[in-house]
Amino acid sequence: MMIPPLDEAATMAALDAALKSPEADEIEISVLARAGEYTRFAGQVIHQPQDITEVQYLVRAVVNGRPYRVATSAVTDLDRAVAAAAAGARTRAGLSATPGDVRLAVPGTEVAGAGSAGAGSAGTGSAGPAPYWYDDTAAYDAGTRSLLAKRAMAEAMEAGGEAAGMFGRAVTQLLVATTTGIRRATAATEASGSLTVNIDDGTAHWIDLGRSADRLDVAGSVSRAVAGALAARGRTELPAGRYEAVLGAEAVGELLGFLPDVGFSGTLAAAGIGITARAGQPLASALVDVADDGGADVGLPIGFDIEGVTKQRVGFFTEGRVGAAVTDLATAAALGRPSTGHAHIAREQVPEPTAANIVMAGGTQTEDELIAQVERGVYLQRFWYTRLVDRVAGTITGVTRDACFLIEDGRLTQPLDGMRFTESVLTVLAGVQAVGSQVKSQPIMNVWNGAVSAPAVRTAAFRLGAAPIADA
Repeated sequence: MMIPPLDEAATMAALDAALKSPEADEIEISVLARAGEYTRFAGQVIHQPQDITEVQYLVRAVVNGRPYRVATSAVTDLDRAVAAAAAGARTRAGLSATPGDVRLAVPGTEVAGAGSAGAGSAGTGSAGPAPYWYDDTAAYDAGTRSLLAKRAMAEAMEAGGEAAGMFGRAVTQLLVATTTGIRRATAATEASGSLTVNIDDGTAHWIDLGRSADRLDVAGSVSRAVAGALAARGRTELPAGRYEAVLGAEAVGELLGFLPDVGFSGTLAAAGIGITARAGQPLASALVDVADDGGADVGLPIGFDIEGVTKQRVGFFTEGRVGAAVTDLATAAALGRPSTGHAHIAREQVPEPTAANIVMAGGTQTEDELIAQVERGVYLQRFWYTRLVDRVAGTITGVTRDACFLIEDGRLTQPLDGMRFTESVLTVLAGVQAVGSQVKSQPIMNVWNGAVSAPAVRTAAFRLGAAPIADA
């Protein structure tokens, strides 16, 4: 049985009591809670079974339009946090000659913005209902995860190598209460798995997560990773160049994670920076459909944000045409449109709208079918240590990693060493010629409840090593 870390009724009652403070014009309290269970394994042993519970109470007080934030991890400290936030807001208001423009969401407007998501429009539409709670994840308990870990290690050892990874499950809660009348609460299950198999110099990787444990296919994924590591032994160097490529789902997901950095963030859009200034233009292949979708059945969908605003489906690319940016209340006001429900606060960062469930629609072909279409090229399973190089061009740099192969006559042949690459995400998406059918998910670092979900793709060219940029 899976139990949310907080009693919803008792927590909401505590929020209601804390909101009665008369020291601010408006107060918003958001609660982010997560209870996770993890089974970590390596070296033929389960070495770190862990249960971790995290709770944050995020308080925002507003006085004369000027906000101030305080956070605490204890409900017993909530009154002090509210008082501190109110005092900070009063100080800010007193230092300002004019009123600020911060306003909290109010009932009846927290679902604004729902509608059609055509290319060239605002690019938003209702996220729609999504299942957040799956009873099958309850069966993904410590005993089940331990058995899967033992099987993974045994299968890798039988093949002459070893497996290391983590299987886990969690319950995530989000509660929001404001003096303007917002009261929202939800709980969601989460199941995850990741694995690296090493056999001699051959390695392969697998990761996936979602609300439902049954959709992970852990046993099948372990077997495929072991087979991949076996095939990846005896790696050789590949000359630098531009190659037709099949990118695995994890590699594609890594690329999509940079889309907010090229302009699909309300912060950049409000500053007039980035790709959304070209809304409606076909900058990716017509096969590319990517959205941040709080109503998707993959990844980690959730229905509203920390401001209590309903998440809207925001199309980044629709049949390759540029859509819109995700926004919170502040950036939406600057853009003159309703919030899309993407307010977010990361550790040690300022609040900003964040795409938390990026999803690329799958196609109709298997990964093997994508590979069979390539006469000579490369298969790249995933990328590592990726960094943004050029925001305007969408260029990133990183290295290829794990089960990467030369493709010859539609078959994986020679395993390849990892290589440095510098390539434009937008160029890769513009060159997509076929899309795989199986979508896999992975976490977005430093994003609460964040995931990016993608299929494998076949793209016209991928630049590896120090190949001349002029050849693009």
